[in-house]
Order: sequence, then structure tokens, then C-alpha cells
Amino acid sequence: MSPSVILFLIVGLGLFSWFTATGRAKKKSVGSSRLPALPHYYGLWAVLWTVVPALFLVLIWVLLEQSVIRSIVVADIPTSYLTGVNSDPSLIFSMIKNHVQEGVISESLAVELVPAAETYVYLAGAANSALFGAVALIGVAGLLFSVVKFSSKLHARVSVEKWIRGFLFLSSLIAILTTLGILLSVIFESMRFFQMVSPMEFLFGTHWSPQVALRADQTASSGSFGAVPLFAGTLLIAAIAMTVALPVGLYSAIFLSEYATTRVRNILKPVLEVLAGIPTVVYGFFAALTVAPNVRNFVEWLSEKLISMGLMDTPFEISSESALAAGAVMGIMLIPFISSMADDVIRAVPTSLRDGSLGLGATRSETITKVTLPAALPGVVGGIMLAISRAIGETMIVVMAAGLSAKMTANPFESVTTVTVQIATLLVGDQEFDSPKTLAAFALGLVLFVVTLILNMIALHVVNKYREQYD
Repeated sequence: MSPSVILFLIVGLGLFSWFTATGRAKKKSVGSSRLPALPHYYGLWAVLWTVVPALFLVLIWVLLEQSVIRSIVVADIPTSYLTGVNSDPSLIFSMIKNHVQEGVISESLAVELVPAAETYVYLAGAANSALFGAVALIGVAGLLFSVVKFSSKLHARVSVEKWIRGFLFLSSLIAILTTLGILLSVIFESMRFFQMVSPMEFLFGTHWSPQVALRADQTASSGSFGAVPLFAGTLLIAAIAMTVALPVGLYSAIFLSEYATTRVRNILKPVLEVLAGIPTVVYGFFAALTVAPNVRNFVEWLSEKLISMGLMDTPFEISSESALAAGAVMGIMLIPFISSMADDVIRAVPTSLRDGSLGLGATRSETITKVTLPAALPGVVGGIMLAISRAIGETMIVVMAAGLSAKMTANPFESVTTVTVQIATLLVGDQEFDSPKTLAAFALGLVLFVVTLILNMIALHVVNKYREQYD
């Protein structure tokens, strides 16, 4: 049975249970007898008991089916075939699957593997038929359960709300477990890296060259994993980006919320928020093809002018891929993160505070700086922290506009790299996850996680410290 047939079966059983339970509830509610809930709650209650167990069975089946079939099929592979170069059972099983199309075994498959392929075809077909039968059985059992349990004393709305609370709890649990799984995997791989490279060298070393030679007699066979240049490049580009995004975003929010008319606001705010929807690769192209050449031409022109005026002797040296170009474009990308959140929290400040300040004789600008912005400070800081986290985690713009050179410099005219760029570089292509070069990506990811966590803690501290409650 194909997955679509099983899906139609589940949907059909759900619809049948809905109409059956709803019809019975409407008949029960006729006359003087009244049910404790509306009829559609009984229909939804019946659907939940019919569909959810069947879907849960399908989920468990999908997770375990391939593992069970692989273990049986691998047992049919000849022992002589497992002693060659491609002796990994998982690879051989994948090859068998690739040679089976709609139950037909390809003639190009090795003769030794045909029995295993036949076993796979049989098990795949039997598994689909068994799944169809199990789903039908579970669905019908849930339908019969809802029919038997239906009574005038059943409070269907309360039961449905229990189901909903269970779904919400499960969703929260999945989110927490996913985060925990990501964190544990990063920590585990980082510990493997720190067994090969000293944490002190990684955190405080000033030379980054993760290339590991294939032979021990080659130069720099152990590599250099001092990540300070990466941290410096990340902070430099993030600082340039926030220098652009913070004033423009905050002033835009103040103008839209305090000075702009409704018509102007309805035009400018959507246009400003379009920046948040532009893919970062487009920003990267813009930075590499437009901003970087213009920045270089401007700096060279400025150097010539200053030299001709006798204010300097040597011209500025600016790379074709500079931190200034990448940071400036990144700042443009971050403007909506600050302006949108700041605009929303500024408009949420009660009008009575503004009117009270104006009534006491304060000007509009004084009201904004002394009353409105302090009241909206937690939300504004939250937007700023979100923008900083976004700047630290950006990759594409830096790759295309700032380069891959790991330099420990504060000169915005030079080419630098960031932590995220190096993570992407280390994990590109075929990698072996037992070398310090590849495992260094996980250590860098752990550092990013810690930095982001610290930023979130700072934001929460500011919010809790300056939060005020208004009627």
C-alpha cells in the first residue's frame, strides 16, 4: 500500500467518526435533554480518538521500519561480499535499495546480492500491507471506543481541552529536547576536539590555520587553532553593522511612531520591513559587487585628497574585500530587526504618559527622550540584542564581501573572517569527523552558543530591571 492510500484511510475514518459522533450528539440534544457540550465537541473528541493513535502508529512505524528491514536484509548478504572494499553493510543496503524500483530489481545488481534484494522487496511489500492493516485496526478500534464511551454524561469539551493541553505539552517537550540534543551533540564533539587541541590554545591563540596535513612529515601537520582572530573579526564586523543599524533603526522607529502621519506610516513601515525578507545571498551580492568597489574607490579618492592637502603622507590601504563593506551591508540588513520592535514597543507606551509630559510643558523631543524611550527601554534593548545575535551569526555576507582571511586587526579596511564563516568552510565537502580540523567547527559553534546565551541573559536582565507595569 502506498502512503497516500494509508493517508486516505486515516482521513476517511476521521470524517466518518466526525459525522457519526456529531449526528448522535445533535439527536441527543433534541428536546428537554441537553448535553454538557456542543455537538461539534463530540465530533472532535471522536476524531481525536480515531486519528491520533493511527498517526502515532505511522510515526513509530516510519522510525523503526528501515532499521528492522535493514537488519534482516543484511543477514542475507553473502559473507564473502562483506570482506571487500565496500564492506559497510549500510552502504550495501543503500545500494540494494537503489537497484529496486517499484518492486522490480535492476539487472545491473550483482548476482550475489539478488537474494538480499528479493528479501527487501518482500519485506517492503509486507511492511506496507501490515501497516495498512494495523492503521485500519487501530482506527476502527478508536472509532468503536468513541461510540461505546459516548453518553449524555460525557463532557466532550473538557476531554478535547485535555487533548489540546497534551499536544501543547508535547510540542514544548519536543522543542526542549531538540535544543538539548543540539547542545549535547555540540558539547560532545567539542570535548573530542579539546582532547586533541588545548582549550587555552583555542581560546587565546592568535594564529588560525586549521589545515591538517595528510602525512606527518608535511609542514604544519598539526595545524594551528588559535581562534582569537576569528573572534576579533566577528566583533569588528558586528560593531560596524550595529554602528549602521542602531541609529538608523532607532531613529526610524521614533519617526514612524511619534512624527509620521498614518498615511506616511502605512507606506514607510512595510517598505522598511521588506529589508527583512531579502535573502542574505542577495545582500552578499550587493556588498561584493556594489558596496565594496564603491567603498574602495571612495577611500582611494579620500586618500588622494588628504595627501594633496598635506594632511597625510601615505594613502590608505584598503582590501577589495573589507570588513567595512560587509559590516555596512549587514547593518542595512539589521535595520528592520531594530526598527520594527522599537516601533511596536514605543507605540505601546500609554498615551497618558505623553499627554502628562506635554501638559507639564515639555516639548515633543523632551517627551520622547525623557518619558517615551525610558518606558520602552526593555523592548528596545530586546530588539538591539536580537540584532547583535543576528550579526554574530551571519555568514553569507561575510563570505562574499569580507573574505576568509583570519586576521587579528581592528582596521575596517582589511579583509577579515568570522566564526560562522569558518564553520561553513570547515564543514564543506567530504570530511572525516575524527580530525581536529573538522571538530573545530563544533568548538566554534559552542562558543557562539555561549555568546548568544550571554546576550539573552543580558537582555532578560535589562527587561526585568526596567520593566514597568501600566494600566
